[in-house]
Amino acid sequence: MHAKDPLIPILGKTDIYVIDQVMRGHIAPPMRIMDVGAGRGRNVRYFLKAGYPVFGLEPKAERFAILQELVRKTSRSSPAENFRSETLQNNSFPDHAADVIICNAVLHMAQDHADFDSMLQGAWRLLAPGGLFFARLASSIGIEKHLTPSSTGKFQVPDGTQRYLVNAAQLEAKTLELGATWADPLKTTVVKEERAMSTWVIRKP
Repeated sequence: MHAKDPLIPILGKTDIYVIDQVMRGHIAPPMRIMDVGAGRGRNVRYFLKAGYPVFGLEPKAERFAILQELVRKTSRSSPAENFRSETLQNNSFPDHAADVIICNAVLHMAQDHADFDSMLQGAWRLLAPGGLFFARLASSIGIEKHLTPSSTGKFQVPDGTQRYLVNAAQLEAKTLELGATWADPLKTTVVKEERAMSTWVIRKP
């Protein structure tokens, strides 16, 4: 794509891996979309414009204010009340509130194993039976030799950040624990052996 590409205003900065799920029909109207780390709205803008019922969580006040303004200006079918400034672990949405959960760059903010499990359960309870759970999160896959062992799951990453990192065996185990099935094979992007981001896409029974 270049600056004059007509798709740019439509897709904006939506994560390419989210768009991949749309292009392959895993996400389609009239599914209810919930972004559980919506930030300023990067991954909800497309769905708002396309008329999906969209919901979201963003605990940081400054980002939430920008998100609400985006919703007011963009949405055809999702009122600002669909978005709440709450944490994933302690949110007030009812169980099964969405058919698709987008959890992009959220789970690796966990402080330790217990916090990761709490965040994951907070997202999972929001997903309706048969729904799609999409997560992009930092992992140790492909950069293991650069990491010092950690008992908490939180690592100093070669790119200078601190992240809770998962591995393939852990994601396999969590998928089984949740009773979920894989909607896509696990995919990981490694950048200069400095960081790795994995895409975990599973379906709720």
